[in-house]
Amino acid sequence: MPPLASSSTLDHASHSVDAIATADSAAISAAVSATGDVLLAKQLDEFDNVGLANAFVEQGKFVHVPHFLPESLTQALIDGMQAARVDMNRNYLPGHKKGGSVSRHTIDTLAPAIATLYRSPTLIAWLEKMAGEKLMPSPETDPHAYALYFYTEPGDHIGWHYDTSYYKGRRYTVLLGVLDRSSAKLEYKLHTRDAARAPVDGSIGLNPGALVFFDGDQLSHRITPLGVGEERVSLTFEYVTDPTMGAWQRFISNMKDAVAYFGFRQVFSLRRKK
Repeated sequence: MPPLASSSTLDHASHSVDAIATADSAAISAAVSATGDVLLAKQLDEFDNVGLANAFVEQGKFVHVPHFLPESLTQALIDGMQAARVDMNRNYLPGHKKGGSVSRHTIDTLAPAIATLYRSPTLIAWLEKMAGEKLMPSPETDPHAYALYFYTEPGDHIGWHYDTSYYKGRRYTVLLGVLDRSSAKLEYKLHTRDAARAPVDGSIGLNPGALVFFDGDQLSHRITPLGVGEERVSLTFEYVTDPTMGAWQRFISNMKDAVAYFGFRQVFSLRRKK
């Protein structure tokens, strides 16, 4: 498995890797991944996790944690983002979105630390406590399983939408801040699909290392337009309760990803090479 934290962010881990450079590469990766999990577990232990789980339920399956990742893991995401941005696919859908995206198929090659964080047992266990149910990684064929979203030109944005699940089960979204030198905000509406609750509007920035966790089918949200000279990059992880999907739903999902996000090469060509 690729390392969770890069050598530039975990000095003690990198020294160990250098010392055993001739050893089995899988063992090295596992050792560094374990180091990252220890750092994450220590961070999560400092939270009021019962309070966060209660807030998640009260807010209609939504919670925001401003300082979620430790600095070293945040830096690992930044390093991975910089490595992966060379393969960014930009697109513009009038009235809906403008920006750049990098799919999990590219991330696997150019930023493997991100892929390892996605599969972190510590992270998944924490998310399951928030959701109150078992979560699984999205299938390897899903380009949206983990993806980077770049807002780098004036007017880059995405309009109001839900993270609709085409899976037979629920799909939960983790949104992580990677880079934010912008006035753009994540705006959201809680309880829009709960007839017993009045909608609640919210607006937040997403600093590097911040987390938002929500049920994709329940939260209406958007990213407001980027200003001149600004830049914003976020990372999403998608987890499911049932990883099965019908053939027609898979076709619709892949076409949406190809047209609106990653381009046909990232969705189809790179997947076939794996």
